[in-house]
Amino acid sequence: MNWVAPIKDENTLNEFREKLKQLDNKYYIMFEIGIGTGLQLQEILKFKNKDITNKDSITVKIGTRNNKRVFKIPAELKQIISDYTRDKDPDGFLITGHASSSAALSREQAYRVFKSVGHSMGISSIGAQTMRKTFAWRYYKETGDIYYLQELFNHASPSITYRYIGEKPNVSVVLKKMTPEENERSRYMLYLNNSGKDRLDNVITDLKDILDKFDNPANNDSFYGKVDCLLEELEVLMSTYKNTK
Repeated sequence: MNWVAPIKDENTLNEFREKLKQLDNKYYIMFEIGIGTGLQLQEILKFKNKDITNKDSITVKIGTRNNKRVFKIPAELKQIISDYTRDKDPDGFLITGHASSSAALSREQAYRVFKSVGHSMGISSIGAQTMRKTFAWRYYKETGDIYYLQELFNHASPSITYRYIGEKPNVSVVLKKMTPEENERSRYMLYLNNSGKDRLDNVITDLKDILDKFDNPANNDSFYGKVDCLLEELEVLMSTYKNTK
């Protein structure tokens, strides 16, 4: 499976934008929000027009503990969103599926569109996380602030964030955050009420369930789209875990 990477070349990024716009303006808007804010694709697809129009920021709950994170909306993006939602139903979904439906676009369909556009450009490293990784890489290149991205994305350490954006870690930065106190706290929380082993067992059970259902003739394309997205994310996480010492 191909590694999902940020789009680092500005000309390639602009071409990708234009191809999305040619397909449908909704895909272009969705992409602009992703690379402009760092929001997850699934969060963007939940938005109704009123949730994001004329807003300077969006607060989202992330992680198993529902930690709140504030995603800023730049002024230029704010105007693009405002123009797109003008005269639209405030209670309607920002990104809808079929023209005849008011339902939100599915994550699997968005993923397929991204992959298709990437394929047409000869880019194999496009996936559901492309928008977020592109935002993060551009922000890091502009500011050098890996800590902000680590906090925004709820990553456990800077090394994970560096891996996420495909950049070589600044060792002094990584070691600064990997303190004995943090490791001690992790050990305590994982042993508390056996939560660590329980969480691992739950993940293993869910993966076994997916494996058991994999060859079911009743599966539709949506099932395999979701599995593909899941595996992409899981492979990134496992690779980061195995390469973090």
